[in-house]
Amino acid sequence: MLGYDETIMRAADVEKLSAQLSGQAFLPGESGYDDECACFEQSVEHHPLLVVAAADQADVAAAVLFAAAHNLPVAVQATGHGVALPADGALLVSTRRMTEVRVDIMSATALVGAGAQWTQVIDEAARHGLAPLNGSAPFVGAVGYTLGGGIGVLSRRYGYAADHVRRLEVVTPDGTPRTASAEENPDLFWALRGGRANFGIVTAMVIDLLPVTKLYGGGLYFAGELTRDVLHAYRTWAPRVPDEMTTSVALFPYPDEPSIPEPIRGRFTVHVRVAYLGEAGEGAELVRPLRDVGERLLDTVGMMPYSDVGSIHGDIPEPAPTCNQSTHLRELDREAMETLLAFAEPAADPLFAVEIRHLGGALARQPTSPSAVPRTNAAFQLYAVSMLLPEQEANIHAAQGNLMKAMAPWDTGRKALNFLSGTTNTSIEAVRRAYDDESYQRLRELKTVYDPYNRFRVNHNIPPL
Repeated sequence: MLGYDETIMRAADVEKLSAQLSGQAFLPGESGYDDECACFEQSVEHHPLLVVAAADQADVAAAVLFAAAHNLPVAVQATGHGVALPADGALLVSTRRMTEVRVDIMSATALVGAGAQWTQVIDEAARHGLAPLNGSAPFVGAVGYTLGGGIGVLSRRYGYAADHVRRLEVVTPDGTPRTASAEENPDLFWALRGGRANFGIVTAMVIDLLPVTKLYGGGLYFAGELTRDVLHAYRTWAPRVPDEMTTSVALFPYPDEPSIPEPIRGRFTVHVRVAYLGEAGEGAELVRPLRDVGERLLDTVGMMPYSDVGSIHGDIPEPAPTCNQSTHLRELDREAMETLLAFAEPAADPLFAVEIRHLGGALARQPTSPSAVPRTNAAFQLYAVSMLLPEQEANIHAAQGNLMKAMAPWDTGRKALNFLSGTTNTSIEAVRRAYDDESYQRLRELKTVYDPYNRFRVNHNIPPL
């Protein structure tokens, strides 16, 4: 395909494109360009040739057609939490202005725009006694999270967020607006849920809402000295709880900052996160074996309105550069946990924080509407994340790599796409591990149909055949 003359594009073509837009177009150096390029995951910096800040689906379609006419790759971003590659030399479509959220009480669904964050959906749904299948951090973009699968605080009971999508509005790589659902363009509907931006730009989705108004949830925070006791108690306790209980545990050295609660400020802490769909008495009885491990520095577990769900994990809403590695584990027997502890307990002085998420339940079962999100036979997900300090970058990568090698005997070989953010996990092999063999082959076949030139490649790329 022919290239383009950048000077001609700047002088004439961008002006013509801008006239079509309800939003705006930005060239490098123009006011607003840097703001649209900014990522929550700051290990990635975008330097696109052009940014289109889309206000609606028509803007997205115009941007995609412009990219095709000028032989430009296309990238898409709302918040930049799950960003994979820099959009250098590309056309970046920013969807963060497309924030519509509209609840339909009769069908218990919500229409969610491409730029909406979960906090907007949670708050709007709560007004009607309903809740979405959001993740642990309410400030994440709802659409990108859902297209990547979506493992959240209710997932063992209800499955992946992608399992509860009714309809997607999408602009495919040929610039055509389409509707994808189980009845209309079903192959595209299957591929988008799990294949993310490889098959187009989703401008809105319609999702199920659940009749959840409250839960028994919060955090149990233990001192680092109890790390071994807590983790061994957790590994034997988690497999016995009902699907209504979704939990995780994080080993985290909290900074000595005023924003951190005093009991855990400046301390290495074991943080058990609890979300139980049931009454307080039932929840307390289920959690009792963990409380019995020892004194808590902080215990916030109790009944809460679902609108406070973000407090369970307490994810920090400030952008930062990080690097991470993750994998799924078949089990965490005593040997596996001791292996993990050798790398992650306070005495090891790890260069990363560790999170263990309990999987199973509905995450392992086939949904009513199949998607490219693979079912997993894993019992747990292991995730290691570090603040990316330039002077420590090589040591951080080595430390995370050594942890994953040590845990290989329990590794299922699968990864979750939403936990592959940043530039650490962008290789074909890393992306390949997010899918089973059959799904990956079908995704490549559909990529060949919808995007044969791989114009949508600034992502966790699935190459066409």
